[in-house]
Amino acid sequence: MTDSTANTPNDPAGPWAIPVRRPLPGDDKRKSTTSFPRKVWNLLVGIKDALALIFLLLFFVALFGLLAGRPNAGLPVSKGALVIELDGIVSEQPAEIDPLAALSGGAQLKEIRVRDVVHALEVAAGDDRVTSVVLDLDRFLGGGQVSLAEIGAAIDKVRAKKKPVLAFATAYTTDSYQIAAHASEIWADGIGGVAIAGPGGSRLYYKGLIDRLGVTAHIYRVGTFKSAVEPFLRSDQSPEAKEANLAYAGVLWENWLTDVKKARPAAKLDAFIADTAGAVKAAGNDLSKASLDAGLVDKLGSRMAFNRRVAEISGTADDSKPWEYNAIPLENWVAANPPEQKGSAIAVVPVVGEIVDGEAPSGVAGGETVAQHILDAAADSSIKAVVLRVDSPGGSVLASEEIRQALLAAKAKKLPIVVSMANVAASGGYWVSTPADRIFAEPETITGSIGVFGILPSFDQALAKIGVNADGIATTPLSGQPDIFGGVNDEFNALAQASVEDIYARFTGLVAKSRKQPLDKILPIAEGRVWAGGTARQIGLVDQFGGLPDALAAAAKLAKVDGDFHAKYFEDEPSEFSKLLASWSGAEEEQATALPRGWFGIAAMNRQLTERRLVQDLTMLSQTGSVQASCLDCRAYLPAVPRSGQAEAKGFLAALATLLR
Repeated sequence: MTDSTANTPNDPAGPWAIPVRRPLPGDDKRKSTTSFPRKVWNLLVGIKDALALIFLLLFFVALFGLLAGRPNAGLPVSKGALVIELDGIVSEQPAEIDPLAALSGGAQLKEIRVRDVVHALEVAAGDDRVTSVVLDLDRFLGGGQVSLAEIGAAIDKVRAKKKPVLAFATAYTTDSYQIAAHASEIWADGIGGVAIAGPGGSRLYYKGLIDRLGVTAHIYRVGTFKSAVEPFLRSDQSPEAKEANLAYAGVLWENWLTDVKKARPAAKLDAFIADTAGAVKAAGNDLSKASLDAGLVDKLGSRMAFNRRVAEISGTADDSKPWEYNAIPLENWVAANPPEQKGSAIAVVPVVGEIVDGEAPSGVAGGETVAQHILDAAADSSIKAVVLRVDSPGGSVLASEEIRQALLAAKAKKLPIVVSMANVAASGGYWVSTPADRIFAEPETITGSIGVFGILPSFDQALAKIGVNADGIATTPLSGQPDIFGGVNDEFNALAQASVEDIYARFTGLVAKSRKQPLDKILPIAEGRVWAGGTARQIGLVDQFGGLPDALAAAAKLAKVDGDFHAKYFEDEPSEFSKLLASWSGAEEEQATALPRGWFGIAAMNRQLTERRLVQDLTMLSQTGSVQASCLDCRAYLPAVPRSGQAEAKGFLAALATLLR
């Protein structure tokens, strides 16, 4: 008899049952060895999918940001005050924004392009939509003296059209007051005022530190006045360097005084500068009142009071908020009023910042980068001439020569070459200027410094202090040289010095040929000496005074251009991506609010800028890889912004700190 329940579907032994294999010895081990790689693979696939999704999202966010984040060519009001908010520094060419620094909240000073400010003011002078101009200098950290004078001249054009120009700052310094002096009304906060320092100050000398560390700085130089390397050779300034520095600083100071006195003839400027402490004491220790009594400012009041004053002139969109005036931001105004492109094109190629080998982003003059821009201009059939706009203290000789060769290639195509010097065009900045048919400079331009040097540290004594010695073999006198661990020998030193002297002879020869002067006349004004533009014109290093518009006009005349012409810039702009990251991260807004406002705050910021120059000096000691035509003293007359080599310099500082412990 058969059991009727034996073949039911619920019977595990029935025909529909799933057969189950009994576990065998070693199954657990096999299961673990096969599942672990699978888990790792699944994890990697998951990470890959997540990254793909993140990058896809970033792409669309970036696309949206590029479309929506640019300055709006539409103006927020039909009429109002053009607001020029100078939070940071003004420069010929803003440096590339470091994306990593932007994302991590790192500090990078905001840079405002000089030509944007000048163009905005010149357009505003004749445009009825601008009823006044506001100069917000509360967080302004300065710029080169030529740049400040150009902005001041543009402000004068606005005032010539009978339009009010109002300036505001808590505290004015030498740089900010040079701009403010051109305003029709200068306001200062009641807890601020004016304090003019003028050019000058200390620089650091590292001879004592180098000796303490046991580092040997091998210096190869030519030029009695080539003081760029003195900080590594001396503990103080040489008499020759002091003589040269006082000479050109005195000229710059006289030009500053002339500019400000012309703009503010009624101000008791000389007496106030001569005894600022006495003027403050007479005003009851109130710097703002002393500034008012001396006629350096017109009104004392808070920002809200200042805004109310602007609203009286330019109106307010909301009567319930009389402190909010109709404002036209600089970025919107620049976007809405691009420069005209009439007539023939004159190429403008900027050489801004330190001249370095290879390629470099905006704000640094990479030899390959600038040379390629010149060659691109020469290959452009629409270009009639080339203007080199130089604002550089120099740098690598090899990079400077690469730029010069590109200019010679442009000249071979019958293109006139004109150089327009901005704040600084010294050493390598003058080297690249030698092919010019004509050189323009301003009285405040710092130029010359015709000299070269090389620097190479060795650490044999430093290593010996910690019990480390170097030894080896040599098959020739130059085997293993320069030996930074075992010491640099006399043969290498002689070869290096000969190389520097040869390059110096080439440099002076280039200057003599380009200036059409005998070498005997060039040698006394070379020697690495720095000259102010006014003196440089007298001794024949520049041809005439004038700014970029004058250089463009001269280039057009040399090219026999009939009618209108315009500037066509060949340069790298800061990437949209880096600007976008800075905008997303809020770095610019945080940076602006973190900038100092009062006198003590500005003094503290100047200390930080001095630290940046320290980093630049130590970078030169640790990283210079070629013969240099560079003017370190000239850097004091340019904004101290981190433009190259900062991360490596920090590493060098860390190494020094470790050795000093």
